[in-house]
Amino acid sequence: MLYIFLEFFYVVVKVNKIDGTNVKRKAGILSIKIKSKLTKIKHPSVKYDFELYAKGGWIFFSLFCTFVTSKNSFCTQTTVMKISKEAYYSDVILIGTGIMSATLGTFLRKLEPNWTMRIFERMDRVAIESSEAWNNAGTGHAAFCELNYTPEKPDGSISISKAVKIAESFEVSKEFWASLVEQNIIQNPENIIQHIPHISFVWGEEDVNFLRKRYEALSKHHLFSAMQYSETPSVLAEWMPLILEGRDPSETIAGTHMALGTDVNFGTLSRSMFQYLEHSDEVELRLHHEVEDIKRRFDGLWELSIKDLDSGDMHYFTTRFVFIGAGGGSLPLLEKADIPEGHGYGGFPISGQWLVCNKPDIIARHHAKVYGKAKVGSPPMSVPHLDTRLIEGQQALLFGPFAGFSTKFLKHGSYLDLPFSVKWGNIMPLVFAGVHNMPLTKYLVKQVVQSHEDRMAALKEYFPNAKSEDWTLQQAGQRVQVIKKDETEGGVLEFGTEVVYAKDGTLATLLGASPGASTSVSIMIDVLSKCFPDEMATTQWQKKMLKLIPSFGQSLAKDAVLCEKTRKRTERVLFKTNK
Repeated sequence: MLYIFLEFFYVVVKVNKIDGTNVKRKAGILSIKIKSKLTKIKHPSVKYDFELYAKGGWIFFSLFCTFVTSKNSFCTQTTVMKISKEAYYSDVILIGTGIMSATLGTFLRKLEPNWTMRIFERMDRVAIESSEAWNNAGTGHAAFCELNYTPEKPDGSISISKAVKIAESFEVSKEFWASLVEQNIIQNPENIIQHIPHISFVWGEEDVNFLRKRYEALSKHHLFSAMQYSETPSVLAEWMPLILEGRDPSETIAGTHMALGTDVNFGTLSRSMFQYLEHSDEVELRLHHEVEDIKRRFDGLWELSIKDLDSGDMHYFTTRFVFIGAGGGSLPLLEKADIPEGHGYGGFPISGQWLVCNKPDIIARHHAKVYGKAKVGSPPMSVPHLDTRLIEGQQALLFGPFAGFSTKFLKHGSYLDLPFSVKWGNIMPLVFAGVHNMPLTKYLVKQVVQSHEDRMAALKEYFPNAKSEDWTLQQAGQRVQVIKKDETEGGVLEFGTEVVYAKDGTLATLLGASPGASTSVSIMIDVLSKCFPDEMATTQWQKKMLKLIPSFGQSLAKDAVLCEKTRKRTERVLFKTNK
């Protein structure tokens, strides 16, 4: 009854435009009468307001006055949402226009074409944050060359389970993209995906032994059977001439080579899918709109308060399912949603930088993605690579990434993102994760203070003849490393991709970084399975999934014949080969 009275009081204040002084007087009197009762109210949609009121009479009175009379206060928004929510309902709301939202939106459009869908993006164009070509390495992560996916066990053997899972997931991604080409959703696949050999390169006896053992373990699996290994300088020079030129001939070196490696423009890929979605009458894409709040209603629907950044107007929407795929901006939105499953999550932002070659003759001589091994004590993200990129028909050559520090969660975000993300529920996991990851802290400090000469020294470990004047520094994207509560450690730092689900499956939030984009299709299939289990069990959805992904329901990692058949199809469709 007390909640209903206060809701009514909010409406009276707003509708009758009560003078601030009068509100102040009434609020002070009201706080004295109900102070002791407010602490007992536990409803999740109002607990943050009432916790403030319960502090005491005068605190209640001043905050309540400011809260009620503020133009964009939650009270004002709640009043408007109660009036207008039915007019702005949609079956699905997607937040963010990166590769994840594009993939999930395309799946849902194919599976349920009559469902209404709204997509919101804070920028004025789609896919210009993490998915944009210059903001990521563009590596089609298939674990061909990324050494951190195959850790060495205490007994000296190599674990390949993570590598197999990632390789299988990338094959599934290619299957889905091939289907989109066949259905004319992707019209020019050569602008999206190209074959670029993936090479692992190491030096020194210890790392060479590691790479040899890795090759022996991986090459026995059919997903990696085409992998080549060599310690012969002349062979390595054919694979990567720039890296062998000027190198000490007495140095112990080794490399592996996978011709099936790829470079992917995830920005162009995302835009192709959003163009398809925009052509539907059931889909509405709103650019330059920022999600201000997400709240759960009594009837189970989600209410979203969304600001039009052009006009400044607030709009309100309801839906039965929300997907938060806003890159680094996902964590603050997860905190606003306030689901129990999201409590204890934090994030640590890390920016990226590339050295970009400006000499066409050097760029033309390198045609591979060459990954090295992180130094002892360094975090996985510090793995350097010399990358050929194909962006909008132009070949580029990048080295990095080098880490920088910014409190922004997005490249075009706010410097207040990090401090505003710290809550009582995640402050201890953040502290413990920092204590347990001192190598990361030291690495970031060294990265932030290094000079151009320091970066060139790192490049010369791979390209000995590199000249400083041929390379310029360019800012890449922003990533947020996930930190979550842990019963044993207090807080742990996660380096992969993670989806946080509401218990009832009505909200899913994607957090984390690599190898997310490359495995986006498998991740979104998991989202569909967990958030729409009844629909996924129907014959209708099963048939449609098989049309989009012919291997759906089967294991490419376990079935070598199916894997070979799948690769032949994707080679023919995506790369226009006759294999």
